[in-house]
Formats: sequence, C-alpha cells, structure tokens
Amino acid sequence: MRYPPTSTPLSTTLPAAPTHPVGDVLLGTSLQRNSAGSTPRPIAVILDLFGTLVAAPSTGERKAAAAQFAEILGVSPSAAESVLSDTWRARHDGQLTSTTEVAAHLATRCNATAARVGEVEMLLVRLAHVRLQADATLLQALEQLQHGGARLAVLSDASPDIAESWNRSDLASYCDAALFSCRAGAVKPDRLLFRAVLRELGVASHQALYCGDGGGDELAGAERAGMHAVRVERRGGPNSLVFGETAWSGRSIPSVEALPSLLDSWGMR
Repeated sequence: MRYPPTSTPLSTTLPAAPTHPVGDVLLGTSLQRNSAGSTPRPIAVILDLFGTLVAAPSTGERKAAAAQFAEILGVSPSAAESVLSDTWRARHDGQLTSTTEVAAHLATRCNATAARVGEVEMLLVRLAHVRLQADATLLQALEQLQHGGARLAVLSDASPDIAESWNRSDLASYCDAALFSCRAGAVKPDRLLFRAVLRELGVASHQALYCGDGGGDELAGAERAGMHAVRVERRGGPNSLVFGETAWSGRSIPSVEALPSLLDSWGMR
C-alpha cells in the first residue's frame, strides 16, 4: 500500500506473530477451526499485491519517489510527500479514475501549472512499471499453482496508474482476475471487494484462500467474508511501509513461494 494517509497509524514492523515452516502452518484457534483436515482444499487463491506479490516500499523509496514528483511540480520534497500522503484515499478509492486524473489532481494540490500534468503522468507510469516487477521465484510459484488447478486472482488497494499498468506486467498472465480498489470504489477491508473478486472468479467464499501480508486488516476482512486466510511475511522486509495492520494468530507462511506446498498438504491434517 503506497503513501498511507497521515491520519492512519503507520507501522514499519510486524506485530508479534510467529512464522513457521509450511509443515507447521496450522496455528492458533482460527486454524484449528478451519484446519485443512476438516475442509476441502481451496480451488481459488486470492492474493494481495504490495508486500505479498511485489515488495512493499521502504521509507527511502517513498522519499525518492516524492523527490521526483517535487522536481516536476516545483515544490519541496517534503511538500510532495505530504501531498502524496494526503491524496492516498482519493487515489485509491475510485474518486480519481485514471492516471491522467491522478496527475492533474497532484498538480492542482501543488499549485503547479497544467503544463506539468503530462510529466507527472509519465512519472506515475514509470514508477508503476518498477513497482510491478516480480521475482522469478514468485512467478514460478504462481505457475505451480496454476498447474495444480487453482484459479488465481489479485485483490489490491491500488491507484489508477497501477491498475492501468497491470496488464503490461509479468504477473497479469498468471491471474484469472484482478480487482483494484480504484476501480471497485472501496478500500480494504470493505466486504464489497471480497465479494466482487469472488464473483469474478466464479467461486464461493469457502472455496477461496486469501493470502496477504496483513495490511489494511485484509486477513480478518477475508475471514469475515467467509474465506480461508493465510499471512505471508511482508515482501520487502519488516521495515517496509504498511498501515492498518492488525494482530493475526492464524496461518502464517514465509512467502507466496510456499503456497504450492501448503495446498498440496491441505488434506493431510
């Protein structure tokens, strides 16, 4: 999740929740209630994007991006960073529907001329391309999940620049559906998002496994929507930016790369 709103508590560390090898992933009361031995193997896997499939941004990366916006818009880096934070919700909840609209909104907030909008838009596109780069090991894991018969989807709080760049990313070809908050008109953990992605996949909630790093209260949100949920350690490391994170005592695995093993062993307990 990028440039969280300043009114939302920001955390750069994970709550004290143990992580375990895949063979020992069933932990806590939530897991005992939904143990793999008592429920059918999920036929769909719904994945968070930032911090799960691709790295969540670090503080340094956030400041570097703000500095690039500042140079174009003619403001200080701190002012640009403040504007990016203050506009997070508008960029992610559907108020702004295209990269062009985002660029114009940022320019207006910085009192920049309309002539700067095109440059801001190009920067947004470049940054989105970089943000969507995925590790080869992760792509291999998605391919394994596909070959195992799982339907895959991405569900992410994302701005229009990310949504518009998605189909040009290596990740897109592995997913049967992709739902972004800027297009759905809501941000996590709104149940609307979880219901919408289930409809796109054509599966019932109990047939789906949600996988994410825990930002935006997404794991509890998925469970409230009737899905199974598993947490992965944040891609990008524990010091990456996150907001809206809540404590989690359910399933935990090291990374998305461990998902094929988790599903293969689903009925063994």
